[in-house]
Amino acid sequence: MNAPTPPGFRCGMIAIVGRPNVGKSTLMNALVGQKVSITSRKAQTTRHRITGIKTTDDAQYIFVDTPGFQTRHSGALNRSLNRAVMSTLTSVDAILFVIEAGRFGPDDQKVLDLIPPNVPTLLIANKLDRVSDKETLFPFMQQMSALREFREIVPLSAKNPDDIKRLLDVLKPYLPEAEPIYGEDDLTDRSKRFLAAEILREKVFRWTGDELPYRSTVLIDKTEGRLRRIFATILVDRDGHKAMIIGKKSKKLKQISTEARLDMEKLFGGPVYLETFVKVRSGWADNEAGLRAYGYE
Repeated sequence: MNAPTPPGFRCGMIAIVGRPNVGKSTLMNALVGQKVSITSRKAQTTRHRITGIKTTDDAQYIFVDTPGFQTRHSGALNRSLNRAVMSTLTSVDAILFVIEAGRFGPDDQKVLDLIPPNVPTLLIANKLDRVSDKETLFPFMQQMSALREFREIVPLSAKNPDDIKRLLDVLKPYLPEAEPIYGEDDLTDRSKRFLAAEILREKVFRWTGDELPYRSTVLIDKTEGRLRRIFATILVDRDGHKAMIIGKKSKKLKQISTEARLDMEKLFGGPVYLETFVKVRSGWADNEAGLRAYGYE
């Protein structure tokens, strides 16, 4: 039997938005306390709305990590990613608008212009650890406060646990008083099958560096024994992309698969057998119907 919810308990949804590669996924993983959204140095790593859940004694924070809003490229995949951002912004209790501390450019402004004026918005100046001259931060924050009436301006490093705790404290008053939506041990609303695909996709991005364009995705073809046996396909756009992933004597594919398997074992709490294939399907990222079939909204 679940314990009764204490009086004054708060529960709400918070969107994490910003241009690609400002550290949104790293921030959400830190807020939740476990990796639920994949990270990479490459921009546009997150392609789906990923929900991360943090439950404390008196609040449940439901974070939504959105794809970085794409302003430079068109195409069916990027239109799908941008729709995911826009639909999220209208249905949350607060928004964390993430930028890099000390840096604000045209792409940041384009995202800021999309944020509804009626949703409480907090400016998060992330990557504070990379700012060498901290004295430049105060004038930068003054400049930012003139752009919009942010409810809070919070400089932080997502790698600093004290900063993360401070952000949770700042956020709590913006959550409405409500019963928790998820169980106290839930960390995400995504299935383990989905998370397995995301883990493998992260390793593809990391091991191919800047060689492989974003025209790749991962499909979980079959699972057996409660996800202990996983058969996955890495889908690419061209034969040359397939060769990049496989590598000489299949070495790169083995490295990708091994790292993905080890992360899956941590996530699922036991041994995992992973078999990975690479297939070419030209034009998959330009086809709206095909994107829906691969799980894009």
